[in-house]
Amino acid sequence: MKHILLIIIALCLVLPVFAQAADRITGVWYNGEKSSKIEISKLEDGSFVGKIVWLREPNDDKGKPKLDAKNPDDKLAKRPLIDLQVLSGLEYDGKSKYSGGKIYDPKSGKTYSAKAEMLNNNTISLRGFIGIALAGRTDTWIRTTK
Repeated sequence: MKHILLIIIALCLVLPVFAQAADRITGVWYNGEKSSKIEISKLEDGSFVGKIVWLREPNDDKGKPKLDAKNPDDKLAKRPLIDLQVLSGLEYDGKSKYSGGKIYDPKSGKTYSAKAEMLNNNTISLRGFIGIALAGRTDTWIRTTK
């Protein structure tokens, strides 16, 4: 009976540590070019999503908010880039790694598979790819504030 009680207490102490490790990815991040800030948050299902919360150049030549103009869907091409969800479905794999996500590139209008790794508390290595991860591009995101 004592062993079972000790195991339960140990689990209660350890499980929050794993949850905190997974949540390290939440926050606001500069993309590699520092042209936008993406806020990553956790959904109720435990997956992580990211939306654009800031653009270095938020307006077009006419002074109007930039739109998702490269999107192949005409209806979606009219939505503003600010508050646009560009990252979805990332799942924590353990040891600072995330996989199973999708990342949308508003510059091309294309969506790619995504995986990420927390290099440290302030740096994410995010890879977008088609098919296998070897055929893709890696971007390094740096933690910032809104």
